[in-house]
Amino acid sequence: MFRLEAKKPSLCKSEPLTSERVTATLSVLKGVLTSCYGPSGRLKQLHNGLGGSVRTTSKSSALLANLSVTHPILKILTTSVQNHVSCFSDCGLFTAILCCNLIENVQRIGLTPTTVFKLNKHLLSLCTSYLKSEVCGCRIPVNFSSTHVLLCLVRSVLTSKPACVLTRREIEHISTLLLRAFLLTIPENTAGPIILGKSIIVPLKGQRVIDSTVLPGILIEMSEVQLMKILPFKKSDSFKVALFRVSLSGDLSDTGEGTVVVSYGVSLENAVLDQLLNLGRQLVGDHVDLVMCQKVIHPSLKQFLSMHRVIPIDRVGAALMEPLSKMTGTQPIGSLSSVSPSSYGSVRDVCTAKFGFKWFFHLVPHEETVCSLLLGNRNDTVWDELKLTCETALHVLQLTLKEPFVLLGGGCTETHLAAYIRHKKCLYKKRRRKRHRGSPHEDGDRYWSYAATSQEGMKPSETEETRSILL
Repeated sequence: MFRLEAKKPSLCKSEPLTSERVTATLSVLKGVLTSCYGPSGRLKQLHNGLGGSVRTTSKSSALLANLSVTHPILKILTTSVQNHVSCFSDCGLFTAILCCNLIENVQRIGLTPTTVFKLNKHLLSLCTSYLKSEVCGCRIPVNFSSTHVLLCLVRSVLTSKPACVLTRREIEHISTLLLRAFLLTIPENTAGPIILGKSIIVPLKGQRVIDSTVLPGILIEMSEVQLMKILPFKKSDSFKVALFRVSLSGDLSDTGEGTVVVSYGVSLENAVLDQLLNLGRQLVGDHVDLVMCQKVIHPSLKQFLSMHRVIPIDRVGAALMEPLSKMTGTQPIGSLSSVSPSSYGSVRDVCTAKFGFKWFFHLVPHEETVCSLLLGNRNDTVWDELKLTCETALHVLQLTLKEPFVLLGGGCTETHLAAYIRHKKCLYKKRRRKRHRGSPHEDGDRYWSYAATSQEGMKPSETEETRSILL
């Protein structure tokens, strides 16, 4: 792939926020985000302009990731909002719109950057401390002995994304599945620190949403022909597993850690193949039942393992390596020469499963901390949106374990905070009337004095504009 133009070095510009270019680009971004926000928000279709699929969404994470933002100010803004969404999985559109409004109001009022920073920092600490307090009127405790609040929380995430195109019955079904998948990732032994498992979303595109289901363990998609080659499985109490992150294809460019010893007059390919077969003999000698590889297994090694009733599974992919290691207790092997028996793991059972037109190799764990959510939807576009929404809902449920409280949605929390700030301002004005004129002692009082009075060097017009940024 060649560049159409030479790569330019990075530039550091001191362009002010009041320039027309910044104002115009910020207004465009704000218009795109505002049109997606709230109950009357509209969907957006994202396209790269060069071909490919069209993404229909209203989620901030999808919008900001697919928008071509070139201005440095907008890059900082969008990156900050994306970091916020990755941490909290909520209020992405609201946060971006709030930041745009703050920048526009600061430009209009003309306050100094230092004053704006201190004012915003004070307001943020005021809102945060109130939301964490016991007297907060929009905070609801989460009771894990009942599923009512948790189901309402998941349901609110699904209903806020119209691009998923779900009926009421489908929303209830997916909400139940997501809650079940979340509960399956919580270990039974919670004496020490809780280490959550993993929920893997398996695509069933073209299938009905109501056919979606949750199964404990990991499902690896395979063709029916591949499954017939490794059937039948030998029955035992458990299956010993070896997991390789290095390629077992015999390619010299990817032999992983360690060395390959080649005798004089012997070709490199034959030397690597002999080493692979020696590795296979070691695996058979260690009574390994299942060999899984992130990449490719050489056909000769596959045949050797199959002859000794060892199941070879290759092309697992990088995305499943961490869940497989966590579920089986294996340490991914990165060498062809030295394999320690301590790196092996195990699963309770292996079986096959069929959903729609797809066949899967099903690994059943000893402890159900890893599960697979088989997710169906009508087409690729709505499935992508539903997958992203389900990941958001699962992350929100995980956050409730750390902070077992939820806030009211639908704009209730924002309205409540605005009323709380107005109430604090009125209390300050009453206290100030009882004082003698002079500079307040506390930083917070100084900011409220700056925002609530037209004295001490401020013009009346500036006072009204400063109130607008607070209210």
